[in-house]
Amino acid sequence: MSKKVTQKEINQTVWKACDTFRGVVDPSQYKDYVLTMLFVKYVSDVWLDKKAIYSAKYKGDAQRVERALRNERFQVPENCTFEFLYDSRNAANLGELINTALEGLEDANRSKLDRVFRNIDFNSESNLGRTGDRNRRLKNLLVDFADLDLQPSHLADGDVIGDAYEYLIEKFASDAGKKAGEFYTPSQVSTLLAKLVQPQAGDRISDPSCGSGSLLIKALKEVGSNNFSLYGQEINGSTWALARMNMFLHEIDNATIEWGDTLNNPRLIEGDSLMKFNVVVANPPFSLDKWGADNATADQYARFHRGVPPKSKGDYAFISHMIETTYQDNGRVGVIMPHGALFRGSSEGKIRKQLIDENLLEAVIGLPANLFFGTGIPACILIYNRAKGKNKDVLFIDASSQFEAGKNQNRLRDSDIEKILNTYLEFKAGEPLDNEEGVVIEDKYAYRATLKEIQENDYNLNIPRYVDTFEEEEPVDIAATQQSIAELKKELASVEQKMESYLKELGF
Repeated sequence: MSKKVTQKEINQTVWKACDTFRGVVDPSQYKDYVLTMLFVKYVSDVWLDKKAIYSAKYKGDAQRVERALRNERFQVPENCTFEFLYDSRNAANLGELINTALEGLEDANRSKLDRVFRNIDFNSESNLGRTGDRNRRLKNLLVDFADLDLQPSHLADGDVIGDAYEYLIEKFASDAGKKAGEFYTPSQVSTLLAKLVQPQAGDRISDPSCGSGSLLIKALKEVGSNNFSLYGQEINGSTWALARMNMFLHEIDNATIEWGDTLNNPRLIEGDSLMKFNVVVANPPFSLDKWGADNATADQYARFHRGVPPKSKGDYAFISHMIETTYQDNGRVGVIMPHGALFRGSSEGKIRKQLIDENLLEAVIGLPANLFFGTGIPACILIYNRAKGKNKDVLFIDASSQFEAGKNQNRLRDSDIEKILNTYLEFKAGEPLDNEEGVVIEDKYAYRATLKEIQENDYNLNIPRYVDTFEEEEPVDIAATQQSIAELKKELASVEQKMESYLKELGF
């Protein structure tokens, strides 16, 4: 039996293919070309694999083979296969041929791939250079991908393609600088957030700013079964396309990923109302300017009934949308926010107060700095829960000092994630406080705050108000310090004398 292709081998081969664009095209752009080509290679190889299986099964009967192939997940016309493109690698109009193949794939799989490739132009002069340079780059890309064998019967396991796609998206994010935050949340942060909202079998799960879909995939993995439904919306067309392909490569064919502006044009609708979900997670753009405040008071879905956030900061616009899209009896929201959302006043302070008074806020978790691509600022996770019941306490965790330092970016370790999660679960299992004062759960790490305390703090959720992280400095021994200074002065005088004698010897 031949050796199976591993995810590591796929990762190495495809990452090498990126050399075709690296240093010439911005990573936030060339990711679209590389990941799209990976998708084309995958569906082509699956088609080739199935064709061989059916040919053997039906002893070469072309009609029966063709009929069997009509029932496959994707239809791949002859002039849309990777093999056709590879054979055409020396064509003068190679970029145009690839675009035509992508259009053909869309047409043959309209229910799955409609508009997925419309924002990706392999014939773009502005992105890929003039004709000669463009053709050379595209040919190199095809040659590199030709070495990949993605036929399912040749793979080590069924998850390697989806995992390779995720690996590449994260690698692109590490190269893309500030633009990376538009399409990817670091894997460890996504894992933590997915665990905190505790998705259950049968849940509807949504991400209203889903990027490339990685956070949604992390959430579904927490369900532990195939009994779930996924929904997302993404404003950026090329990122939306990545999310769609990401779902298919993870063999999630029934996910609903919409394209559009969630705050101004929510697309996840049932009848005349917003679609409702059990779990809503998101890493929306921090403090989004010009998010649509001018039209918020007339919002047909009444999402901003607690107040309209300021024009220059859309943080609570996303929070308001997320909460309004949850079921009233068991909805859970997990959202990543900048720390300013914890204490800023004016309209944000009024919305924050209302959410707390409605007993929706369950936990505030401070994260380490420099975790996210494109920004070094520390962020926090806010957990809202419609099923808190009589428990009005709020958990505060300061996890800002617990991480693995990296050269360019810090990361959460498995132990850091486990500690945060266990602290949260123990808080949920604990009895509500009867008194008006909170309780330290772990010194300098976690605190159980009462509603009374939060009200006394004027609904300010700044974590140091609840988790005491103050470190006392060791007392200074004045006498020892004075003695040390005196000794240093003696040493300095001795050095100066030696220097003066050396200068005299040199005639100065």
